[in-house]
Amino acid sequence: MPKFKYAAKEQGGKTIGGYIEVKDRTDAVNELRKRDLIIISIKEEAQGFSFSFFSRKKKIKLDDLVIFSRQLATMVDAGIPLVGALDILGEQMDNKTFRQIILGVRNDVETGQSLSDALAKHKNVFSGLFVNMVKAGESSGMLDEILERVAEYLEKTSSLQKKVKSALVYPAIVSGMAVGITLLLLWKVVPVFKTIFEGFDAQLPAPTLFLINISDIMQAYFPVVLALLAVIIFFISRYAKSERGRTQFDRLTLRLPVFGILFRKVAISKFTRTLSTLIKSGVPILGALEIVSKTSGNKVVEAAIENVRISVREGENIADPLTRSKIFPPMVTRMVSVGEQSGELEKMLSKIADFYDEQVDAAVSALTSMIEPFIIAFLGIVIGSIVICMFLPIFKITSVVGM
Repeated sequence: MPKFKYAAKEQGGKTIGGYIEVKDRTDAVNELRKRDLIIISIKEEAQGFSFSFFSRKKKIKLDDLVIFSRQLATMVDAGIPLVGALDILGEQMDNKTFRQIILGVRNDVETGQSLSDALAKHKNVFSGLFVNMVKAGESSGMLDEILERVAEYLEKTSSLQKKVKSALVYPAIVSGMAVGITLLLLWKVVPVFKTIFEGFDAQLPAPTLFLINISDIMQAYFPVVLALLAVIIFFISRYAKSERGRTQFDRLTLRLPVFGILFRKVAISKFTRTLSTLIKSGVPILGALEIVSKTSGNKVVEAAIENVRISVREGENIADPLTRSKIFPPMVTRMVSVGEQSGELEKMLSKIADFYDEQVDAAVSALTSMIEPFIIAFLGIVIGSIVICMFLPIFKITSVVGM
């Protein structure tokens, strides 16, 4: 049975601590409440290393955060106390990992912490944007409305991510199948034809010899090539995770011939929608720009937004440094400039985000339509070339026999 370490206060104000063995965290909380204790913290003690695959923590998805935000907003608007609302949400959450986190937030709120401070303890789940918007909602007394905005923002972010993934999954799967089929032909099929051709005792055509040589090299050195590829991929992935490597990789993604346009539109949509949501929620502009830069997901865009933040801090407007970055199109910078001059920056940013969401939809559809014929042509050329190379000697023999 799991063991939980707790710290709590007695009714007289004395702080005590200890361990309790119960089935789960919820039972531990209930047991301590029965003792009339005010819970300060409660944490499950490690039970040693587990080899079970199923013991791994379940990932918390954007959809889970959307449901949490929207339901919490509804309960707060209905007048349900925050502690009670968090208790209800924690108990009904299907994701066990998220359930534990919500109940932990509930315990922190019960001990007197603000909701934003309690959420900030779980940075891997609740982003800076989420925490700062909740903090703005608490200070303005509009927590329910702010939570509703968070839910809408997360829904649109989730929809955007799904669109991009759908554009990348199809070509990735088909390309992987093409490589797999080609390797299978070289590994298993070509050697069979090689054995047949050896019985002909005749000079083979150059394309057939070339393909047989490739197959022989792959058969002889395949483990070495595979190991070399694994090492190269490992070092590239390590370099891509470094600060310099990530910057170069992100710059490259924005310059890709076809996908670069899509990634740039996604970055613009995410920037404008995030900034609009934060400004509308009452987050100060400098703080909003700092949060936006950290949640951009692209080092090049992050550096550009950080330069914008520095310029704004020194007294400039937002549009001018955006223009100098050369990442954002003139239409975006002009609309931002109009929004600043009219005092309706958040509305203008929201319109830009909606426009680029539609642009992403169109780009995804066009990308799928454009890539499909290229992939089919690639498959036909590669696999067709292998088949033709293998049958050339047979065609040659047939023509000789026919004569």
